[in-house]
Amino acid sequence: MTSRFSNPSRRCALVGMAGVLLAACAEAPKVSSAKPAEIPAFPPPPEAARVYWERSIRSSADVVADDKDGTLRRMVTGEGRTGQALDKPYGIAARNGKVYVGDTVARNVAVYDLNAKTFTRIGADDPGSLRMPFGLDLDDRGNLYVVDGTLKRVHVYDASGKFVRAIGQDMQWSRPVGVAIDNARKRLYVVDAGGVDKPDHKVRVLDLDSGKLLFEIGRRGDGPGEFNLPRDVAVGAGGQLYVVDGGNFRVQVFDVDGKFVRTFGAIGRQSGQFSRPKEIASDAVGNLYVVDTAFGNFQIFNPAGQLLLDVGSRGASDGPAKFMLPSGIAVDSDGRIYMADQFFRKVEVFRPADLPASARYGQPAATAAVTPALVPTPGQPAAAAPLTAR
Repeated sequence: MTSRFSNPSRRCALVGMAGVLLAACAEAPKVSSAKPAEIPAFPPPPEAARVYWERSIRSSADVVADDKDGTLRRMVTGEGRTGQALDKPYGIAARNGKVYVGDTVARNVAVYDLNAKTFTRIGADDPGSLRMPFGLDLDDRGNLYVVDGTLKRVHVYDASGKFVRAIGQDMQWSRPVGVAIDNARKRLYVVDAGGVDKPDHKVRVLDLDSGKLLFEIGRRGDGPGEFNLPRDVAVGAGGQLYVVDGGNFRVQVFDVDGKFVRTFGAIGRQSGQFSRPKEIASDAVGNLYVVDTAFGNFQIFNPAGQLLLDVGSRGASDGPAKFMLPSGIAVDSDGRIYMADQFFRKVEVFRPADLPASARYGQPAATAAVTPALVPTPGQPAAAAPLTAR
């Protein structure tokens, strides 16, 4: 018996009357010859990749798991997901896949748990509400320390996000911006950037438990151990202190007693030099990651200050690994790197090449992240490819 759907003309007519599958009668669509978008790798091919771009975080919708009803509704309507977006991200801290992003316009800290796929905020309400969150860091108990540039103090929140106390509110600050914690020595380092017409360009060293001032490092100037608009600070694997000396276009290194050791970097347009250095982070083995706002990238150095790699580039339009005003940076225990961009209102996530793409966030690889691939070849100079700065 002949089926009522066996005649092609009749079948198409029926489909047209139904008004649902009209496209089935049309010519089969041609397969696009366009190549799929390549994941940015650093260095780019043909060299072996050391770091890959992994993802962008712009709002809670990029992290929070979607529910079944929402997924079905969007399939039918074609609408996109919405969430709580970042307004102007600045500082970042990361621990075990939990990423803390200070937002200077929203006046709080956005918290993304990439494993649990949840989103919360810290410092949005009293007590402990924030006005201008700048630098962020975490101690070994999971407490979050946030420098507030307007209130001129450091806020401390416990692992659940509850406000615990404030530190430094009785001190005279010009412009506190950066913060780092030395868990081994129970110290809190806070950078005072000063100002163009102020002498307070220094790092204050506070007792982590009591908040008492222990000593200060530096003064305004361009000599060894002196600062001109310092921006941020990081503690290396051996306890050495690395300070971004922004106005002098360098990173200065101090020992655990605050004594000057050496510098690396200088003003210029080449890799390993700086144009507008901003924040700094260190990883588990002591490598340093320095954001340069003018270059639109971050550069990775070993503890001795040798350049290992530069990642990202400046771009007038948004895209993977493209930045206009990068600011904060953090490295998790698995070697993943998080960098914020104020202009494009995002956080970019990068993965070391020796870490599987499927690895749980914050779960260290079998080998030390980044370092095996990034150690310079003995006897070979650091790379010196030109960078574009504006």
